[in-house]
Amino acid sequence: MAVSNNITACVTLMALICAVPVIASGVWFASAQGEECARLARWPVAILGGLILLAALAGFVGAYWNRRRLLAFYLFAMASLIALLIALLVFAFAVTRGSGAYPVLGRAYDEYHLDGFSMWLRGYVSDDPARWERIKACLVVSDTCKKLARQGGFLTADQFYQSHLSPLQSGCCKPPAVCGYNYVSPTVWAAPAAHPAADPDCGVWGNDPSQLCYECESCRAGLLAALRAQWHRANIALVVATVALVFLYLVGCSAYKNAQAEALFHRYKW
Repeated sequence: MAVSNNITACVTLMALICAVPVIASGVWFASAQGEECARLARWPVAILGGLILLAALAGFVGAYWNRRRLLAFYLFAMASLIALLIALLVFAFAVTRGSGAYPVLGRAYDEYHLDGFSMWLRGYVSDDPARWERIKACLVVSDTCKKLARQGGFLTADQFYQSHLSPLQSGCCKPPAVCGYNYVSPTVWAAPAAHPAADPDCGVWGNDPSQLCYECESCRAGLLAALRAQWHRANIALVVATVALVFLYLVGCSAYKNAQAEALFHRYKW
């Protein structure tokens, strides 16, 4: 093999390796969302990583056995897939800009409002009632609130208020602090004399384990906060992989041009 082909083969081999964290991020992201009972963008990242893996494999075969058409296909496919990956990252960062979290005086945990999230995320949990019914049914049978109810460390209200709840536990397993409910246990609260008219969640809460605050806007917001945190963790690996793939693609383009120049030189030499 020519020197340029050796370089291209090494570059495509490294691109193969870079595709692995993209696939792993997609698989982790899809499986982790099962805990939140949501199916928001479960597999696009994993599928995109698999396509990058196939394109890099074609490039490696083309470079190792000097197949020009495979190398040309590799460069075209990688350019398209890297552009898609960058577009996916830009979209993910755009729709997860707002956190929806706000602090509550005297509480160690945050509470969540739908208004703090992007319109696209709000639409996911609000535009289709049937979709939320499926998510709610899953949350009811999950361990999200059951685990909180089984914890024996909350003997007093102050102990509970100083605990660190997950977004789903804060939004779905207890009433919002503004409602003025009195603490009895993590999932049992005594109703006040009157509910604040400004917050519709106050009239939705119920101590029934199948009701709690699953119909509250705060529960929808807690779900989005949990998904947002997962997206941000996955985005770290995707950003690193994208930068590496862009660098390898540029090196691959240079090596491919050099290989073409070498082939042209040998042709004229003969």
